[in-house]
Amino acid sequence: MSGTSPFSSWITNDPEIVRLLDDELNRQRTTLQLIASENFTSPAVLAASGSVLTNKYSEGYPGRRYYGGNQIIDEVEDLARNRLKELFGAEHANVQPHSGANANVAAYQALLEPGDTILAMRLDQGGHLTHGSPASITSKIWNFVSYGLTPASSDPELPGEIVDLNQVLDLAKQHRPKLIVAGATAYTRTIDAKDYRAIADQVGALLMFDAAHPAGLIAGGAHPSPVGVADVVTFTTHKTLRGPRGGAILCREDLAKAIDGAIFPGLQGGPLEHAIAAKAVAFKEALDPRFSAYAHQVVANANALAQALEAEGFRLVSGGTDNHIVLLDLRTFDEELTGKEAQEVLDHAGITVNRNTVPDDPRSPFVTSGLRVGTAAETTAGMGPEQMAEIARLMGRTLRSRHDDAAIRTIREEVAVLCGTFDPYPSLSN
Repeated sequence: MSGTSPFSSWITNDPEIVRLLDDELNRQRTTLQLIASENFTSPAVLAASGSVLTNKYSEGYPGRRYYGGNQIIDEVEDLARNRLKELFGAEHANVQPHSGANANVAAYQALLEPGDTILAMRLDQGGHLTHGSPASITSKIWNFVSYGLTPASSDPELPGEIVDLNQVLDLAKQHRPKLIVAGATAYTRTIDAKDYRAIADQVGALLMFDAAHPAGLIAGGAHPSPVGVADVVTFTTHKTLRGPRGGAILCREDLAKAIDGAIFPGLQGGPLEHAIAAKAVAFKEALDPRFSAYAHQVVANANALAQALEAEGFRLVSGGTDNHIVLLDLRTFDEELTGKEAQEVLDHAGITVNRNTVPDDPRSPFVTSGLRVGTAAETTAGMGPEQMAEIARLMGRTLRSRHDDAAIRTIREEVAVLCGTFDPYPSLSN
């Protein structure tokens, strides 16, 4: 990058780090960010994340700290909690989880005893590692039973690859779980907590909704809210909610003590109060009416991208999308093309995506037959349906030309031109 680094006035004695920060800012500005679990935070969130609050140790909760000097920290955390409750209409909020995974484990710890049964979505059907994957510590502590999706369908009137609620009900009756988990990490359709609440009530189970992906869409009114329906709602703050990296938990007031105790001292030590301040900033931004327009635009862009990708020859898992995610099955585009190869060649072209399994994928999770793409970040940058169509064309051209280095270089230049019109950080001058 030419010119003066926007980071050099902050970091005056570490040119190696300044160079790497410059390089990453340049990558984010000149390439397409289509990973569904990423977004561009505001400069205000960036500033709070790098604030002096990182200096303070504050084990405990406001008014109940184990260290002195937390008077201002208490105000920061109370502000974040109150804004979050207002945003979602919740009775209680915990803003201390370092991540969504921590939030999920804490919720299990608060609600269950080791060995209790949890009913949750299978990882290879769209669930999360903490929904009972053998690779996760969750499966070593609790007994998970997994549900999945309906079979794929060629009938547009009977869409397949959606949550099989009949299977959820049958498994719930058979195994009598203490907790049912709704939510996913690679699922393109609306998940309505009311459907799960009816099943949970039939078997006397608690209901947790993992809203890591749609949290911002829920806040903006573009997805049904699970708050007040589920007993506990967990989520991350850095995806569609457009905040700093971290997690949060919402729950009924009668579960507040158990949830708070599960986070501290049950799972974490001192909270990251600089991150909590950044969460507070993001929550205020999400309370602005303009955020609702953003959330709805994210969904509209995902639909435009999905339709354009289908026209390029990709199969859309479940036939489309209701949220910010488009899940592609590459086999209709090219039977030999794997998700791993597609991710790598798209990266060379300046298009950042992640490989992902598709339902009943014959390939391993490291190789995969699919890609997951998302529209939250580039919607933040200002792109609309017209740009989504162009992105789909660029993806199709890239993958058809994947053995032609010159063609990939040309596409990379076109991507940079497109991104140049939609700078996510114009205030960070060089």
